[in-house]
Amino acid sequence: MGLAELGIYTLMTLLGIVVVFAFTMLNSAYLTYYERKVMGHMQARVGPMHTGPHGLLQPLADGIKLFFKEDIIPAKADRKVFVLAPLMALVPALAAYAVVPFGPSITLFGHSIHLYITDLNIGVLYVLALSSLGAYGIIMAGWSSNSKYSLMGGLRSASQVISYEIPMGLAIISVLMMTGSLSLVDITRGQEHIWNIVYQPVAFVIYMIAGIAETNRAPFDLPEAENELVAGFHVEYSGMRFAYFFMAEYANMLMVSCIAVVLFLGGWNPIIPRSLFESVPIFGQYLGFLGDPAVWWFIIKIYAFFFMFLWIRATLPRLRYDQLMRLGWKILIPVALGNILVTGLIKVLVQ
Repeated sequence: MGLAELGIYTLMTLLGIVVVFAFTMLNSAYLTYYERKVMGHMQARVGPMHTGPHGLLQPLADGIKLFFKEDIIPAKADRKVFVLAPLMALVPALAAYAVVPFGPSITLFGHSIHLYITDLNIGVLYVLALSSLGAYGIIMAGWSSNSKYSLMGGLRSASQVISYEIPMGLAIISVLMMTGSLSLVDITRGQEHIWNIVYQPVAFVIYMIAGIAETNRAPFDLPEAENELVAGFHVEYSGMRFAYFFMAEYANMLMVSCIAVVLFLGGWNPIIPRSLFESVPIFGQYLGFLGDPAVWWFIIKIYAFFFMFLWIRATLPRLRYDQLMRLGWKILIPVALGNILVTGLIKVLVQ
């Protein structure tokens, strides 16, 4: 590779990082608006309406408010750990997007450009490792605040991660057995004709439940249960440090949605055949204007999966802690192990 090609490759990589970072941060802000609107309509109310048309500027107003809000550190808190904890939660959530394939390669100005930052041959392990690291930020926040409520929220989050990382990993193993690769790009390309959810519906359900628990969302939002913990691990935080935790939460929810789309829902592969899509006049006419339709299919799928988070939150009440542990250890893990056994038997019999 010559110096010119190396420079172009480096420039394209940096541009990809900027685009993915901007996409993630913008989504982290406006998914809060999306959630408030969806929840409002589900509960027969309108949600944000006064800041901008239909409340569209509400995330911007919230960001300005948090940015200028007083940053308070408790007098007896461990200041270094207290300051580091929000970054420890946010940075791994953003770093995981480096391996998410938003689409296939495209040609721009005579150069082939990948619609992902990098294609690691251990992409699945990379994502799982970073998702585990994010829990340290919550644990550090709970411990460093020197508050019993914060500490209990941090400990709950730690036990929740331990309980639900295992069934999530086992559900993913079933998919890897079918695809034979840890690369998210290879897994996506292997679903051009039939999506993995057809072969692994049980693994998909397990992954969905574990993903909701991993992101501390209702009905598994016990680390921040206001009934008994006020707000849990972030009760002592204010200003932008408080915002970092919620940015990390929504970035993790979006990441769980991205991985679900890649592993089970075909990734960038279209919902309907591309030829049929292009034959529709209105789509065929504007296809070039919209860019590569593969990216739009991917985005539609992740927002549809994200909608499931909101639907479940509006439908199910919060579990008790013993129910949370029982579901993970006594139901999901045995079912996931049984699914691996059945998958292995089918693979052997088919071969």
